Amino acid sequence: MISILAQERLLGATLGSALTGLIVLEQRKLINQSISDPKSQSQVRDSMFGKKYQMEFASLWNKAVDQTFEPAIQYLSSRRW
Repeated sequence: MISILAQERLLGATLGSALTGLIVLEQRKLINQSISDPKSQSQVRDSMFGKKYQMEFASLWNKAVDQTFEPAIQYLSSRRW
């Protein structure tokens, strides 16, 4: 049986891989769009670095970090460190 710590590490690695894959796919899509239509380069840049995109990325990043380090924080809190 897999220990809880190993399960949490596996979950963290899976979430990190999924997030990385999502970002890579989004970037590839934007690159392909900019190559196929040179007039849309400024639009791609705006959508890639726009405020909405940054806020969504920050939210996903914070959730992933919270979920990844939650067990370590709980462990350190229980040790009163």
